[in-house]
Amino acid sequence: MTSLADIRSTFLNFFERNGHTVVPSSSLVPRNDPTLMFTNSGMVQFKNCFTGVERRDYVRATTAQKCVRAGGKHNDLDNVGYTARHHTFFEMLGNFSFGDYFKEQAITFAWELLTKDFDIPKDKLLVTVYHTDDEAAEIWKKVAGLEDHRIIRIPTKDNFWQMGPTGPCGPCTEIFFDHGEHIAGGPPGSPDEDGDRFIEIWNNVFMQNEQFEDGSMIDLEMQSIDTGMGLERIGALLQGKHDNYDTDLMRALIEASAHATSTDPDGKVNVHHRVIADHLRSTSFLIADGVMPSNEGRGYVLRRIMRRAMRHAHLLGAKDPLMFRLVPELVKQMGAAYPELGQAQALITETLKAEETRFKTTLDRGLKLLDDELSGLDDGADLPGATAFKLYDTYGFPLDLTQDALREKGRAVELDGFDAAIAEQKAKARAAWSGSGEAADASVWFDLADKSGVTEFLGYDTETAEGQIVAVVKGSEIATEATKGEAVQIVVNQTPFYAESGGQVGDAGVIKTESGVITVTDTKKAAGIFIHIGEVTEGSVSKGQAARLDVDRARRTDIRANHSATHLLNEALREVLGDHIAQRGSLNAPDRLRFDFSHGKGLSSDEITRVENEVNAMIRQNTKVETRIMTPDEARGLGAQALFGEKYGDEVRVVSMGRKDGSGKGTTGDVYSLELCGGTHVRQLGEIGAFVVLSDSASSAGVRRVEALTGQVAIDYLKEQGERLNAVAAILKAPASEAAERVKALADERKALANEVAQLRRELAMAGGTKSEAEAKDINGIAFKAQVLSGVTGKDLPALIDEMKAAMGSGAVLLIADTGDKAAVAVGVTADLTDRLSAVDILRAVTPELGGKGGGGRPDMAQGGGASAANAEAAVKAAEAVIAGL
Repeated sequence: MTSLADIRSTFLNFFERNGHTVVPSSSLVPRNDPTLMFTNSGMVQFKNCFTGVERRDYVRATTAQKCVRAGGKHNDLDNVGYTARHHTFFEMLGNFSFGDYFKEQAITFAWELLTKDFDIPKDKLLVTVYHTDDEAAEIWKKVAGLEDHRIIRIPTKDNFWQMGPTGPCGPCTEIFFDHGEHIAGGPPGSPDEDGDRFIEIWNNVFMQNEQFEDGSMIDLEMQSIDTGMGLERIGALLQGKHDNYDTDLMRALIEASAHATSTDPDGKVNVHHRVIADHLRSTSFLIADGVMPSNEGRGYVLRRIMRRAMRHAHLLGAKDPLMFRLVPELVKQMGAAYPELGQAQALITETLKAEETRFKTTLDRGLKLLDDELSGLDDGADLPGATAFKLYDTYGFPLDLTQDALREKGRAVELDGFDAAIAEQKAKARAAWSGSGEAADASVWFDLADKSGVTEFLGYDTETAEGQIVAVVKGSEIATEATKGEAVQIVVNQTPFYAESGGQVGDAGVIKTESGVITVTDTKKAAGIFIHIGEVTEGSVSKGQAARLDVDRARRTDIRANHSATHLLNEALREVLGDHIAQRGSLNAPDRLRFDFSHGKGLSSDEITRVENEVNAMIRQNTKVETRIMTPDEARGLGAQALFGEKYGDEVRVVSMGRKDGSGKGTTGDVYSLELCGGTHVRQLGEIGAFVVLSDSASSAGVRRVEALTGQVAIDYLKEQGERLNAVAAILKAPASEAAERVKALADERKALANEVAQLRRELAMAGGTKSEAEAKDINGIAFKAQVLSGVTGKDLPALIDEMKAAMGSGAVLLIADTGDKAAVAVGVTADLTDRLSAVDILRAVTPELGGKGGGGRPDMAQGGGASAANAEAAVKAAEAVIAGL
């Protein structure tokens, strides 16, 4: 039997032999089409090649493209498991020409591959063409020898492909296989075309026209080919099956499900196994491509698929999580063709197990509540919308799961009531949020979120993406357009730009449309909306335009390094200072990081060195930074730290870094740093490069602040410090290793010399007093000596006062230092006189005469100053008057 793997390789090898480049499948998250939730066809990754925006080094390509249709306008979810050919995940085989070959060669390739390499009987094939495409019809006659009745002309859009209402487009030719008269159904275009006798297996699009808004068309200069053939459909045909789920690959997954649940793979429960097999593929590939379960956007669709499969596992009687146990079989079947599946196997397994473990509680409770509610309704009556909302809002049982459970009972949800309950909840949330003081224009963002949905963040996996402009805001007003020079706030449906949160600054970069450029200087977030703040620097931009978003990569790289280093710093501080360390704030900017934490005293130089060594040891370890999604309680159960000031919902990202044993291997318990964090991080710790602490200072009472550098900035800083040390060493004429000792010796020598100079200056001053009485006067029975000195400073006066008091034995002393531009004053009173005379009283009488005021001290010693010593004589007389007045 020809396996699906063989069919895939045969297809790719055929076109490779015929000059096509085999291009790997692109991600399920499209980076170049903002209108798509998931990649749903082979041409998605080549969209810009068809429009001429992008040029590659090949003009012929072939792919086996992984596709998902489970959200938006391409949604097959509800039919999966119940029909023969619906899937959420499928593989699309395709060959493409970008201005190279056209209709005749494309048809020749298709006919040769189907009838020769795949050995399909020619008489079992028929084709459709667009009703005006005489050229294609004639080519089919020439290449395949088909008669007119086997070339069916279709006048509808089924045989005319369009990328959108305007742009490249063209007629199609579809190839059908006739399963025979024993199968009900008629040929395409007939009243019975929906039967299963004639099955489309391949579609060839002839991209030959460009359509304009007025409906007119012209021929494209570069005419191209885009084809698609579902691997599952052609596989069923070549394996002699009429049901895609009977192919070898799908059958292997179904039997794995049956074995794990000890149930029959066929019979009454076969729908459950089919759903599980299909959903296992889509969920696993989505996780491998970076989508994680959440309550928004792609993550919500993933969760919806996962939970639908998990409910069918429940219906099979599975008491424990099932899906994760089937991952090895999926990797066995598809890992060779898609290596990313094997690379992400551990993440897929863990995510499925954690999600199903959590969901089983919700499922058991929700199904019981649903049964209770149904028991009170009339037979066949729809479930009231208010009840469905209660199940969703209070018990976490989502609407789509309620609908899926009711479908098997022949019931539905009364959606008007559900929508009304949702609207009421949003109105209450809007009132509470708008009144919180978050921003003056909060209602603008809430209205946008309500109307257009929240922004989907793609920046964990990429720094470049395409989006569609949802809103242009100027000031606080929503506009339709902005032109060069205008400040704007741009909202896009999906973005790689990180919005300021959790200490990490918002991204900067560029947004380009076909008509203009916006330079983004910051990104913020409100009500789930990402706000790109900037200025239109070229042309103009409008609501509804497709846009290319490019984050400033160098800046993001530096921010990531600082953010990851902050996590390591947090743990290093705990290791060095103790477990009382708790974050109190942070900043992760491109040029530095700042970390505030609870601690009662400054860090010693030894502690700073130990912290630096810890962080740099982890950087050198160069282990992978890993992220997982779980509930806050589960994360804290593992010991994850919550970041200060962050609000957490039902789901959190848990970021783990480094290994305590230094090996880079180990269990969760060996993880060095484990934190709840929604920011962006390096992929390997070695990307941080280097870490150096700049400073430790007090931020507030009981809170310290460490500032640090990483990467090239840290290296440049260390280099600059080294250059300064070498410069000092050169001046000292000593090796750099001895510079510190030499500087200390010079400082000690300088201090000794300064003390010696001060002493000599005092002695000289005492020997040469001017404008004063050299000898003590007796005033009111108290010996008083006043002297005006030069060549001394205010710092010298207290020592001179003490010497003079000691020499006098009893009395008062006034010294005025003439420093040139100012006057310094000191007054001393011996201890035996302080009960009668205070040095402070004398000082306060003296300083006004010198152009000063105030001063203070003790009764035995007081100091002050003045603007000039020119009135020193008057100052002395003022002191004498105080003593005389006792």
